[in-house]
Amino acid sequence: MSKKKIFVLNGHPRQDCFCKAIADHYADVSSQTGYETRQLNLADMKFNISLDGGYRDLQPLEPDLEAFWQHIEWCDHFVMVHPLWWGGMPAKLKGVFDRSFLPGKAFDPSKGSGFPEKLLKGRSARVIITSDTPKWYFNWGYSAAAFKQTGRQILGYCGFKPVSFTMFSPIQNSTDKQRVAWLKQVAAMARAGK
Repeated sequence: MSKKKIFVLNGHPRQDCFCKAIADHYADVSSQTGYETRQLNLADMKFNISLDGGYRDLQPLEPDLEAFWQHIEWCDHFVMVHPLWWGGMPAKLKGVFDRSFLPGKAFDPSKGSGFPEKLLKGRSARVIITSDTPKWYFNWGYSAAAFKQTGRQILGYCGFKPVSFTMFSPIQNSTDKQRVAWLKQVAAMARAGK
């Protein structure tokens, strides 16, 4: 039986952040557990984040977006870590999906039913979000909108299933003890390949 293939993306546009610690820890534990693991950092990626011509005039993917796409095609399980900014993911991270999850690659709109064919079936995903917004208010006050966008309208739309979410908050003023506890949760997810 082949090893599970896990792709971890640190989706914070800066390197010196708790998101990177989470992504690194997940990838390290995943590798130590015996899963095949690949990792990218958004902060290292260079590309135009804007889908300037829409789907009518697609610009070629830059090498870093090609690498991201190859990891997506390769993986069985995708893990994305990012901060919650203005109720969603950072603009540069959204640009990764705008530019690389394209018709004919991530989904096929030609079926004509209004619901395109999902071309990334057979993959699962875990999205880990850090936030200063308390979880209870994120769920009650904001109706967990970021989960809906990423889970239903991006990953789920293209076939990822299940898409699971974990939120660590509030990050601001969190203690070292709290962060160690969060990293223990990350390790448990990594060992389970979830």
